[in-house]
Amino acid sequence: MNLTDILTPFTAWAGVFKEPVTIKDPLNREAAPRYRGFHHNDVAVCIGCGSCEAICENQAIDLVPVEGIATKDGDSGLRPSIDYGRCCWCALCVDICTTDSLRLTNAYTWVDTDGDNFIFTPGVDAKPWDEKQEGWRKPQNGYEFYAKERQHMSELHAEHRIDSFIEFVKGYSKEQAQKEADRCVSCGICTATCPAHMGIPQYIKAIRNDDMEEGMRVLYETNPLPEICGRICTHKCEDVCSVGHSGDPLSIRWLKRYIADQIPSDTTKYKEILGTSNIDKNSKKVAIVGSGPSGLSAAHYLALLGYSVTIFESLPEAGGMMRYGIPEYRLPYDQIDKDINYILSLGVEIKYNVKVGKDITLEQLHNDFDAVFAGTGLHLGRSTRVPGSDNKHVYQSVDLLRDIVLGKEIPTEKRIVVIGGGNVAMDITRSMARLQMKKYGQVNIITTSLEDEETMPADREEVVEAREEGCTIIPGFGPQEIMIQDGKVTGLRVWKCLSIFDENRAFNPKFDQNDEQIFEGDMVIESIGQGMDLSYLSEETKSKIEFNNRGRVVTNADFQVQGLPWLFMGGDIIQGPDVIHGIANGHIVAQAIDKMLFEK
Repeated sequence: MNLTDILTPFTAWAGVFKEPVTIKDPLNREAAPRYRGFHHNDVAVCIGCGSCEAICENQAIDLVPVEGIATKDGDSGLRPSIDYGRCCWCALCVDICTTDSLRLTNAYTWVDTDGDNFIFTPGVDAKPWDEKQEGWRKPQNGYEFYAKERQHMSELHAEHRIDSFIEFVKGYSKEQAQKEADRCVSCGICTATCPAHMGIPQYIKAIRNDDMEEGMRVLYETNPLPEICGRICTHKCEDVCSVGHSGDPLSIRWLKRYIADQIPSDTTKYKEILGTSNIDKNSKKVAIVGSGPSGLSAAHYLALLGYSVTIFESLPEAGGMMRYGIPEYRLPYDQIDKDINYILSLGVEIKYNVKVGKDITLEQLHNDFDAVFAGTGLHLGRSTRVPGSDNKHVYQSVDLLRDIVLGKEIPTEKRIVVIGGGNVAMDITRSMARLQMKKYGQVNIITTSLEDEETMPADREEVVEAREEGCTIIPGFGPQEIMIQDGKVTGLRVWKCLSIFDENRAFNPKFDQNDEQIFEGDMVIESIGQGMDLSYLSEETKSKIEFNNRGRVVTNADFQVQGLPWLFMGGDIIQGPDVIHGIANGHIVAQAIDKMLFEK
């Protein structure tokens, strides 16, 4: 120790007679403009995703229900409450906020005798600083916790796909999938919206960890058709994705497909990964009518529960509308088979070319099995019933799509007009365009719908891709007459649609007859919706079933038919049309049948 070390502490006495710097009125002292003080939250913009709660290492944030804010798709109904006894004002919650609703004001309180004043819900509990603009906001200079733009999905260019039914969407590479997975904030808003309540953040985490087997286990907890769903799911989860509020929503569907694509088409490998090599069987038998998504889903989960399951399918192969209603360029048959073969490996049996109601009665199934589930889908087309719609050159889209799969000769004219604005209308439009290109070397097809461009029910990507392939899409017109000359179709006369529904939301379109167009064509295809074929129900059985005002069968929450406890009905004939709803229905039905038979 030297002399300086000894004398240094005494130098502090030099300031003993100086006037100290003190804060005379700390309660009213204005903070610096960028000071990090109390939070403000725009609760009308906030969706309660919980990203702020998850990132807070001090556990200073809790999501709480707020009066007047309801839970709905894309909004949990919760809002962040903050405990400033724990908060360290790091602003990570602001920087991660997916909707940019959360910020820090520069307001603060020096001292307060009531600790409860330091716990409140910003934007809900009124505070003097609610209108203050000063403080900390998420920087807009380019740094982000997650990328704003999704990874581009490569696909065949229109000129290379228009004459072929091969799959044109290529799928993610490992690098692309992991970069896309890195955009996920694991908020779970997607899971709440998904009809099957899939563990989306969990399987995306598996992609980040490059653990495809864990990803498969998560997928199969709630969805036994991952290859199929990874291609054609309507992905409502993406519509509510929280990162989509300030950028592109996460490509959840393509990430699901990525996991499924990585596992080889080997049922032994599947069973090894999923732990289903040895299933304890019971003595109960369940019959399923139809091998669409709901039937296959129910069969999968019933098989895991030990039941002997037999599916009765009227067509030559399984899949229902997934195989016979969706073109192969969107959903290749080998990918359908990959999902179905695993379900068959669990002991499920499918009897093909057996039409219930004709080859075997529903009552006979009731006698031979302990429970019956009907998931027969929507295989019938609906007609516009406008003059000329009964002409032999007017076709239903569902019939043509099925005949394409069956390998039948498809009537293909040089000029085709399609009526409809949904995904099925886009499917038949693009399928017929391919047949036109093969036969004539050019595409000449017009598709029109009542809905305008913004409200067409078809996925936007379907409309864009159809136009890329040379199809003409003209929305906002309603059919008035299919024009016939000498027994042949010559075109479709349409009027501009002013509105589709009346003030009571009943279907009652209004038209401007002064705004008329003629779409020339030698063939018209109607694609305005689908109906259910319940011909397998005998009159006696039908008399015991209740139907709602839309003509659909009334069931309870478990899809059990009122008055016929042995009969369950689900899928598109009850709820949909939508593959993921069908999958969810099948899972619920399997659990309900197990409960019913176990209680016996």
